[in-house]
Amino acid sequence: MAGCGDSGNAAKEGGTKVVLNEVAHSIFYAPMYVAIEEGYFAEEGIELTLVTGFGADKTMTAVLTGEADIGFMGSESTIYTYAGGTEDYVVNFAQLTQRAGNFLVSREPVENFTWDMLKGKDVLGGRAGGMPQMVFEYILMKNGIDPAADVRIDQSIDFGSTAAAFSGGQGDFTVEFEPHATALELKGEGYVVASLGEDSGYVPYTSFSAKKSYLEKNRDTVQAFTNALQKGMDYVQSHTPAEIAKVIAPQFQETDMEALTTIVERYYVQDTWKDNLIFEEESFNLLQNILEDSGVLENRVPYEDLVTKSFAETAGK
Repeated sequence: MAGCGDSGNAAKEGGTKVVLNEVAHSIFYAPMYVAIEEGYFAEEGIELTLVTGFGADKTMTAVLTGEADIGFMGSESTIYTYAGGTEDYVVNFAQLTQRAGNFLVSREPVENFTWDMLKGKDVLGGRAGGMPQMVFEYILMKNGIDPAADVRIDQSIDFGSTAAAFSGGQGDFTVEFEPHATALELKGEGYVVASLGEDSGYVPYTSFSAKKSYLEKNRDTVQAFTNALQKGMDYVQSHTPAEIAKVIAPQFQETDMEALTTIVERYYVQDTWKDNLIFEEESFNLLQNILEDSGVLENRVPYEDLVTKSFAETAGK
């Protein structure tokens, strides 16, 4: 995993400094890295510093404490913060991904995989209350499987360490983001048998957010930031996976070009990225349904408080 520190050629002296804390550094978020590598933030007058938080809880803490200006994470974190009574709560202003970005990896090749094959199996899962785990449970329930009773899900392993644990012999299946899923395949240690993004349907998986006070005081900066992101979205809509992979390669120097292209293609064909950044109310309601089903949300929160569409709408014009 890369992504800590300065964002390289996006930084331009004299621009407005913005610290962006991302939940993870993943090819899943390709449009953002296109915007960095193509200089779109610099064009918009922003000197961007990209920091990887390694977990939505850490990214949210960075935003709340002012260590970061903008957070990029699952929008469930903004719901938790709001529901917890935070006065200067965090508001979503741009949605990047519209599908889950992780994959189910099996220890053995499986032809014609069906989700009931997980019954009675050991699966390496994600953190309770995080989007990867909740979408996984949502898919299981959609397929008539009780996540608590029918499957043994290990949630004790740190984010980013499950692939290594799987390589070491833990679990019959593991839920992995890229590049870990493809890396396991290339090493012959695992086989991708299902895409959680395809099987969950459209889910507002990750979005950009900032404190209410920051959005109010820095409207021009947030608009410029959103404009740059929209250029990245436009690029991935109009270029091939190979072209996208080539642009974002400097962000993933530990991943060879063949694997990088394979991963981008995998996300590309399943319609991972929206063509705009507007976080629609229907998507927010679906997210709250998933949170309720997972037992982590008691009272629903108002869309109009937690989402603003104005920046994304302007950027898309």
